[in-house]
Amino acid sequence: MKALLNKKILSGAIASGVIVVIIIAMVLLQIQPPIPQKDDKLGLYVMVPTETPTLSDLKDAYAEAASTGIGRNNVYLFWSTIEPQKGEYTWKISDTIMSLNKQNDLKVTLYFSIINNRVFGPFPEWMGTPQLDENLQDKTVKILDDILSRYNIIDHVIMGGEIDAYFREHEGDISKYEEFFSGVYTKLKEKHPDVKFGNSFSLHGIISNSQEDLVGKLNQGDFIAFSYLPVNKLNEIDKTPQEAGKELEKILELAGDKKIALMEISWSTAETVGGSRDGQAEFVKIVYDFYQENESRFEFLTWFRQYDRPVEVCMKGLNTSVGEISFGNEIMLQNTAEYLCGTGLIDVNKHPKPAWTEFTKQVQFNPNS
Repeated sequence: MKALLNKKILSGAIASGVIVVIIIAMVLLQIQPPIPQKDDKLGLYVMVPTETPTLSDLKDAYAEAASTGIGRNNVYLFWSTIEPQKGEYTWKISDTIMSLNKQNDLKVTLYFSIINNRVFGPFPEWMGTPQLDENLQDKTVKILDDILSRYNIIDHVIMGGEIDAYFREHEGDISKYEEFFSGVYTKLKEKHPDVKFGNSFSLHGIISNSQEDLVGKLNQGDFIAFSYLPVNKLNEIDKTPQEAGKELEKILELAGDKKIALMEISWSTAETVGGSRDGQAEFVKIVYDFYQENESRFEFLTWFRQYDRPVEVCMKGLNTSVGEISFGNEIMLQNTAEYLCGTGLIDVNKHPKPAWTEFTKQVQFNPNS
């Protein structure tokens, strides 16, 4: 009788234990947040708040960005940094960045600047003064082939960035660049048929300077990319989020039958240039509503950017050696730095802004995610 009683007690204890385990498992399953699927079309420019981040800082930023469900990041590689000596590449930094993207299952849009806004280049010193000719074509094919062969997560390449700014001052080079791009594109497509190539234009610059026809002249490659800042010529925010959203519709018309991309789109929270946190959060919603309505036209959409930075850091990064039209006065310089350093979705103290919550919701809401 005693033995039977002991068996019943033991059986009861086991049953109770199983129930407890099941309850604990159910609770854990309920509180564990679902892991969002990656959407390769939606990206965020991963950025840390410090100028000289540690590897640990970078890992944390990438993990945080990837947790939103994005599937893409921008990587900016400049020829002068990658190949400082002819035929001698410095891969250390780019290997680290690409490795972090790969670890977090992020595709990469490569920004490789044959033209970078108002600058031709920057090129390594050993190249002297390059021209838009066959010699530069061959060199460009060689270095991009080497980069694309090394990093198989790159699926889009921006050959020239915000080229409207450059061609405002160099109209005579438009046909030369058209021929240059065509030559590079044809040769690289043979080697990397799955990679897509295009140029980017600044939508705000196109509108402000009535350069709509330039997009039609240089609508080469697989897609047309745009950057967009809701600013006037002094880089002050001069429109509401709703008015800025209306301007985005222009890219559908400009691109014609081509696929479109928004490589850099932002809204600064810096009050000194007319920004606000509420305005940024509202604009995030408007941008992703626009994306949802036109998703079939998009190659990708990447928000610029994850973190704010101190204004002095952005000031140091500005190119002030390209003439006086845009960068010749302190007001323009200061506004540019203030705008850029306030575009993060998280501030320098690592406090999320309201737009971070809205961004995460929009990315995870996307039907492809």
